[in-house]
Amino acid sequence: MRSLNQRILFSASLVLFIFIVGTALTLDRAFYDSGQRALQDRMLGKLFLLMGEVEVDRKGSLSMPEELPALIEFEQLNSGVYAFITDQTNTLVWKSFSTLSIPIPSRAPLLEGEKKFEQIMLNDEPHFIYSFAVAWETDGGDYPFTFHVIIESASLEAQIDSYRTDLWGWLGVMGFLLLIMQMLVLHWGLRPMRQVSSELNAVESGVQESVQGLYPVELKRLTDNINSLIQHERKHQQRYRNALADLAHSLKTPLTILQGTIRTEKLSVNMKTVLDEQINRMDSIIQYQLRRAATAGSSPGTRLIALRPVVEKIVNTVNRAHYDKCPQIVIEIGSEFCLRVDEGDLMELLGNLIDNAFKWCRRTVTISAQCVHDDIVLKVEDDGPGVKQEEIGRLTERGVRADQAMPGHGIGLAIVRDIAQAYDGALFIEPGKNIGVSFIIRIKR
Repeated sequence: MRSLNQRILFSASLVLFIFIVGTALTLDRAFYDSGQRALQDRMLGKLFLLMGEVEVDRKGSLSMPEELPALIEFEQLNSGVYAFITDQTNTLVWKSFSTLSIPIPSRAPLLEGEKKFEQIMLNDEPHFIYSFAVAWETDGGDYPFTFHVIIESASLEAQIDSYRTDLWGWLGVMGFLLLIMQMLVLHWGLRPMRQVSSELNAVESGVQESVQGLYPVELKRLTDNINSLIQHERKHQQRYRNALADLAHSLKTPLTILQGTIRTEKLSVNMKTVLDEQINRMDSIIQYQLRRAATAGSSPGTRLIALRPVVEKIVNTVNRAHYDKCPQIVIEIGSEFCLRVDEGDLMELLGNLIDNAFKWCRRTVTISAQCVHDDIVLKVEDDGPGVKQEEIGRLTERGVRADQAMPGHGIGLAIVRDIAQAYDGALFIEPGKNIGVSFIIRIKR
């Protein structure tokens, strides 16, 4: 289970279940033992009452009154209470009237003063028997007898079954209530975690810049470290871009001086052309590598940016640069299309594609967007001369360096490809519907 809430709830529920079952079994056993002890005391009391009714003469003959008012159960059939007496030879010397409904069990002789309580089966029904061996003193001597009392266990079993039903019922209700309370406590206890998760989503989507809530001490260090990490990453990115801007400025100055020197020096036309071409090539490579390094890529805090306003802004800018063409611009992008990208990266990506389309088009440039599953597919089409199939393979080949790109497409398309890949996207180049070429960018929403 990857959910912390589910882990804690499952663990606590398992502990609660084990505790309730253990408690129920313990209480059940305690009640059963208590019931047996109470039954033993009851049966021992009947034995003492039975002994009080017995008379033994000097010859050892045992006699019992015809009626036993204190032990009326012994005189009723199917009363569930029985009694009999045996002598030292284990010979039956007396039995109660109630024993007519059961067979007299055979018992082993006991020593004087010995007591024995056990469960036996009579008529395939469980019964408890309590035996007590005594020596009866008379003028003629001591005569050993063993008194036996039998009680059906059905009454005890009925009490135990009733107790078990009530016990498991109440424990089940208590367990359910405890589970509900546990879920409520867990929901309340994990509320700061859910709030942190919500704030992190807000930071990731660019709604807020940091985690701002007040949290318990256990989470405060975590939120403080997250905020420090976010601030550090932003400052690092800003320093990185500033350093690249300084580097670009530093490299631009020497290249400008070299270009000026070539124009003033007395060199052959061929030499000036070669040097000027190589300096321009160096400038293009430097600009490409700097732009590539400055790509922000997908990172927390990137805001959603509407595509259509950015496209319209770029089209207006490029249109002024190519005022001599004034092609027909078709923008098929709804207001609902948004991307979570850095605005500078989006301007660079679309700017290169739209500028390229303006350069090569004859009359029309079409810019469209559509959703495909979880991706947004951007398409920039022109009606220009197009690109040969073998050239498309070279343009989209993985690992092509900037200085190996084709003239007219290389540097800009390489930048577009790298920006798309920085956002887990891709660049595709396809022939147009009729003429020209289509540049397709697929990026996750």
